[in-house]
Amino acid sequence: MTVQPQAATTPGQPHSRAKSRLPGEEGVWFFILGDLLVFTVFFATFLYYRNEDVVLFITSQAQLNQGIGVLNTLLMLSSSWFVATAVHCVRLGLYRTSWKLLLLAFVCGAGFIVIKFFEYSEKITAGITLSTNDFFMYYFIYTGIHGIHVLIGLGILLYMTLLLRSRQSGLTASDLQNLESGAIFWHLVDLLWIVIFALLYLVK
Repeated sequence: MTVQPQAATTPGQPHSRAKSRLPGEEGVWFFILGDLLVFTVFFATFLYYRNEDVVLFITSQAQLNQGIGVLNTLLMLSSSWFVATAVHCVRLGLYRTSWKLLLLAFVCGAGFIVIKFFEYSEKITAGITLSTNDFFMYYFIYTGIHGIHVLIGLGILLYMTLLLRSRQSGLTASDLQNLESGAIFWHLVDLLWIVIFALLYLVK
């Protein structure tokens, strides 16, 4: 079965979409599923060792700044909302509004990284490192890997913004798929943080 290519759209013109089409590239979805599988193993490992020494994990958790965790969570949720709204605006042909929303998402993501850097600095200054105990080993590993995801996502958001600003005559179907793929990756980054935040900062 062949799929007819979608025509390019001009700013202000809604982008036509096949109702049955999966947003983004198929390869991105395979990556997302693989990444989720890896993190599922990470989270299961954390819960297993937490169950082995609940007291250690709870006392270590008390040394985390829950307020900072909440602030970072709000930043990630806000950035995901900006990205989702930006993609919606793209489909309506509102490119100028869309790239401005992506810039706001970028600012939120960058703010997350800055706050996490200061949180790391605070812990290291207090003598807390990977080798302190199992809890902080997982804390630094999981938040560090997630931080790499955020940095990659920031690069993708910047690419999406520049793409929209450069397409003055309109977007092609391929452009739309690229934007959707970038948005999907960013939502993955947000989802992973929500689970990490719950496990490290909230679960008692």
